[in-house]
This record gives sequence, structure tokens and C-alpha cells, in this order.
Amino acid sequence: MDTLIMVGQLLLGLSILVGLHEGGHMLAAKMFGMRVEKFSIGFPPKIIGFKYGETEYSLGAIPLGGFVKISGMVDESMDTEQLSSEPQPWEFRAKPAWQRLIVMLGGIIVNVITGVLIFIALTYDRGETYFSRDQVIEHGIVAYDIGKQIGFQDGDKVLDVNGHTYQSLSDLSSGDVLLSENGYYTVERDGEIIQIDIPRGFINSFSSQEAMSNFIDIGLPFTVDETMEGTPAAQLGLQNGDKIVALNGERVRYFNDFHRKLEGLAGEPISLAYERNGRRMEGNITVPDDGIIGIHVNHLIEPVKKKYSLNESIFKGTEKAFSVVIVNARALGKMFTGEVSTRNVSGPIGMAKIYGSRWDWVKFWSITGLISMILAFMNLLPIPALDGGHVVFLLYEMISGRSPSEKFLENAQKVGMVLLLALMVFAIGNDILKLFTGS
Repeated sequence: MDTLIMVGQLLLGLSILVGLHEGGHMLAAKMFGMRVEKFSIGFPPKIIGFKYGETEYSLGAIPLGGFVKISGMVDESMDTEQLSSEPQPWEFRAKPAWQRLIVMLGGIIVNVITGVLIFIALTYDRGETYFSRDQVIEHGIVAYDIGKQIGFQDGDKVLDVNGHTYQSLSDLSSGDVLLSENGYYTVERDGEIIQIDIPRGFINSFSSQEAMSNFIDIGLPFTVDETMEGTPAAQLGLQNGDKIVALNGERVRYFNDFHRKLEGLAGEPISLAYERNGRRMEGNITVPDDGIIGIHVNHLIEPVKKKYSLNESIFKGTEKAFSVVIVNARALGKMFTGEVSTRNVSGPIGMAKIYGSRWDWVKFWSITGLISMILAFMNLLPIPALDGGHVVFLLYEMISGRSPSEKFLENAQKVGMVLLLALMVFAIGNDILKLFTGS
């Protein structure tokens, strides 16, 4: 069932984005009087379809893309039969270069608008919920494995990153920070100010959702709220308001650290020290195999919840959307230098895992907005067979006054298709490798 939910979300998200992208090309083409022969979400073989006017609309069996076939255009269909005759007024090749350029940019523009609108809507509807810099400094952090690898310790107070202040805890692991040159965190530890450097290629440690949660978190001080009957906590006599202060003689400050340690002691006897009305008490229990001793807790700090007006949401949402493009552009550049591993390239399996096995509409639209911006960026790359490749050839024509020959465009399209197929095979191979290695 979990797999079906992941696949279902991926197919729905891709179908929406592909339909809008190809719709952008189609509407621009029709606006300039070009004949659109086919509009398809998904690649052949065709599942269903119908014809309306001059255009056949269909749904393909391979749901990893789509296409629009415009008369007189060299595209991925490789149908060049009509190019042997004189250009007709309704054909792509018969139109001015600036019109053809707008047609090729139509899908990218629609993806950008879609991504921006999704981020604006989510910002306006949900606002933001986060632990602030002040809270991080007041309560300190819990350092998990990845955080400890670069030098973080429990209780560290992160003052700034790269010499600049930050707003929220999540800013400390943002793509912008992890990709920074000579990046560093400024930390207060036991009254001393120290610097923790961000290693070159550190972003490669964050190749999965699980890795993201294995970096650092804010320390969550807590007290016992409720004890469940018949559990080790009830046998020990824990009560509402008790403050657990030590586990096996080791100081306990934060719930996230306490919970992690319990999971590592599953099935073992432990001693717990706790305070009740200023009095220290202690007892022994055995941790169940699931690592849960049977308490609900009160976290003594709550995240900041911030709402935005419509005008603020437009600015904030647009900023979030374009930050996705900037981070991906920087990551792609560092991939060519070897700083960012190509293992981070994901295909459909990786995308499905990002959506997750629980149907959450807020998360669904957040990821769909993210993918929409990434699709716009990727399609703008100057690779033949992508929109960006066509854009390069059209700009050359507009600047030089000479258009590339149809034979050149046909061959360039073939090279581009081979490159894209190779990239798809590589991405799917990465996904399969990650399934077996668990990374």
C-alpha cells in the first residue's frame, strides 16, 4: 500500500506538471496560428485519446513525460516527412524566429508560473512554522551522527553561519549553506566561541530524507505529561510533571537525545533518575524491544508560527520558488567539478520516495511546486531535444540571420535524445543502487 501511495503521488504530480508544460507550448503555438497535431501526457503506446479540431489529445502508457507535435517542427518524434515540401503558413518553420522562440519557452514559462503560484499559495495558507535562531541559541542543539562528523556536540549554540545571522533551524542545513565555498558555523560551546568548518562536498552526506534528519536538531527540554498503564514507566511510578535528568548515570537534557538513547538500549535494563517537586528520585526498568517506555511528554518550547499577508506571501513565495532554481544551478555546476556527487541524481524511484508513503496534500503540493521549478530549469539547459536546445538554435538564427539546416537540427535532435536516454538510465540506476545500499 505504501508503494502504491508513493507511485500514485508521483504520477499525479508529473501528470499535472507535464500537462501544464506541454499545454504552454500548445497554447503559444495556437496563438501564432501554428497547427498542433498531437498533445500527449505520457509517451506511446496510447491508452486513450480523442480528437478535437485539428489536435489529437491522448494519454500515453509511459508516464515519464509528454509531448506536443507541431506541424513543421523537428522534434523528438523524428517525423521529418513533411519537411521535404515547401513550408506551409500553419507550420512552425514558416513563422518568424521570435514567435518560434516564444513557443519553445511556453512550457518553461508555465512551469515557472505554476511553481511560483504553488509556493505563494502554500505560504499564504500555511505560513511558516520553525524554531528560531533565538530558540536555538537559548536551548542549544542535539548533534546526530552527521553533525558529529564535522564537529558539532550536544548543547552547542549556533550563533551564525558563514558570518551571517540566520532565521530558523532549517537554514543551517539549506542547500545554499551546504553548497557554500569555505562555509562555516560559529558556535558557542561552554562559554567559548569556536568555528566548525563545512567540509567540501558535505552536501553529499544529505542524499536521503533519513540523512537530513541525522544532522542536528534543536534541543527539546521536556517533562513527563502522562504515563501509560502497564508500561515500564508506570511500573517505575513516573508522574505528570516529573523531569527525567539522567539515564544510566548520564545527564539527560533533551527529549530527542533521550528517545534516541532508549532506542539504542532496547531490551536492556536501565536506571532512570528524575526530579519531582525538587526532589531527586531513581529507579530501574527494562526497555521494551521497541524502545518505548510508555510516557507522553510536554515539550517546554514551541516553534514560532508566522502568518503572512497576501502581499507578503507573493514576495516570500516567489523568493522560495526561485531559490530552488539557484540551488539546483549551483549544485549542477559543482557536479561538473566533482564536489557534488552524481549519486545525488535521482530518477522516478527517488522522486516517488521524496513524495513519501503518506498522502499529505500540503507535502504533495510543496514537492510538486519544487519539481515544477526544477523541470523549468532542466528544460532550459542547452541540450538538443530539450526546450533549451531549441532556444539556443533560435537565438543563433535571430542574431546571425541564418537558421541551421533542417538536417543539422535533425542530427542534433538525435544526439540530444541519446544524451537524455543515457541520463535517464543513469538516474534509474542510481535509484536502484540506493535501494540496495540503503543510502
